Amino acid sequence: MKLTLHDTMSGKKLEFQPLNAEKVTMYLCGPTVYNYAHIGNARPAVVFDLLARLLRQQYKLLFVRNITDVDDKINAAAIESGQSIGEITKKFIKAYNIDMAALGVGAPDIEPRATEHIAEMILMIKDLLKKGYAYEQDGHVLFEVSTYEDYGLLSKRNLTEMKLGSRIEIASYKKSAHDFVLWKPSTPDFPGWDSPWGRGRPGWHLECSAMIEKHLGDTIDIHAGGQDLVFPHHENEIAQSTCAHQGKVFSRYWLHNGFLSIDNTKMSKSLGNVSLVRDLLKDYSGEVIRLALLTAHYRQPLEWSEETLVGAKKMLDRIYGSLRDIEVSTKKLNATKVPSPVMSALLNDLNTPMAISEVFNLAKELNKTTDKNQKEAIAAEILVAGRILGLFESDTNDWFQNKNTSILFKQEIENLIVQRDLARSNKDFIEADQIRDKLFAKGVTIEDTPSGVRWHYGSN
Repeated sequence: MKLTLHDTMSGKKLEFQPLNAEKVTMYLCGPTVYNYAHIGNARPAVVFDLLARLLRQQYKLLFVRNITDVDDKINAAAIESGQSIGEITKKFIKAYNIDMAALGVGAPDIEPRATEHIAEMILMIKDLLKKGYAYEQDGHVLFEVSTYEDYGLLSKRNLTEMKLGSRIEIASYKKSAHDFVLWKPSTPDFPGWDSPWGRGRPGWHLECSAMIEKHLGDTIDIHAGGQDLVFPHHENEIAQSTCAHQGKVFSRYWLHNGFLSIDNTKMSKSLGNVSLVRDLLKDYSGEVIRLALLTAHYRQPLEWSEETLVGAKKMLDRIYGSLRDIEVSTKKLNATKVPSPVMSALLNDLNTPMAISEVFNLAKELNKTTDKNQKEAIAAEILVAGRILGLFESDTNDWFQNKNTSILFKQEIENLIVQRDLARSNKDFIEADQIRDKLFAKGVTIEDTPSGVRWHYGSN
């Protein structure tokens, strides 16, 4: 089965055909590093980490995820905190990568930073000016949108209608409200670089175009990001890159993940309804959070709540419960392929809900069989499926010792188990049973074994 992906530009699901099967190129818009990552930032990182894993099954992939480390939001954060811009970006780049690693997100092949590509940006601006697609005014350089006739194709917006419906006040340095900044002047307290247009800094849209050109070339296979980036960010990237590269196709496939919402309201910092990944990791393992993000199809909106996480935790409990006490040799794992139903689901535009459902079918089959060799074979299939999904990578015993629950919750459970053991040693079996019932009410199941009490949270 061939990989098919939903292309935002065409609005259709298309068979993936790379420009060069020997070197597939993919770019993901990474974080603007002025704060800790929230769960909305994590969704594209997890989704397109999964796509990268899938592509690497068939191709040699060059995957680039950038860092935006020059931006007005960063400037504002530096002023508010009293820290330097360098301190802000260093702190949050490190925090982002730690948080994403906890969610099983692999490092990209290249992680370019905007500030390391100023020379490339200046060269691209010069080229756009020379070709008549940009103009300079009052220390600003702007892309003149009207010079690019295909503007709006990605976002399905008509430029004429946008102009007629626009209520945007036109800045004094703009010919049109829709023209966007390639370069802008910097005051002494803002970061800036020398340029033919004076000391200044690049526009956000230009940064990605310059980094893509430097590391992946004029035309790439896949450009990915969140749905919120379709307009204006990706639309503007297309305009400036296409014009800079003599009309060459900028990206052959455009992929966008859907929004996260809370109470059917889009999650955003401006609304104050965000959940920081670092805070979620205090109560849930990264694996739980990753599965929660994969339970909905990536293009669909995902309602985020405590129930979403609890549900993902219970799902993982069931899978780990089926794998418990089964030894799978490394040889067996390496000889096992991703089960066909799981792979078919993922090749069908990353249908993770279907892929996860197929894994549960394997777990049911595993629970039914009594043959040792068959158990090992099915367990190997589940684990190999987990490798591509980024799941089931914990030791089963560690999992049920609740490394994936909050420290405070774990301490509470351990204290209750100690109290139960004490009641049993005093032959107070009524008290011991009451404590067991109390544990059960908290969703905790305990097992009395010859080596001591084992417990886990959620259904097995």
